[in-house]
Amino acid sequence: MKDMELPLGFGMALAQNEAAMQKFESLSKEEKEAILQKTHTIDSKNEMRALVDSLASENFSAFS
Repeated sequence: MKDMELPLGFGMALAQNEAAMQKFESLSKEEKEAILQKTHTIDSKNEMRALVDSLASENFSAFS
């Protein structure tokens, strides 16, 4: 994550969900980039929180 700039809303939501943060940090660079691309289509705080919460779910896929 050192080379990657996180969108502010995504970073804040991620900081509030430890499991999601750990999952995000364990992902490959390509998976992280796919998730960051998804953040550009999000229009609300609730949508961002839902994306971050989905990171912690067992059936999460960065490419779906």
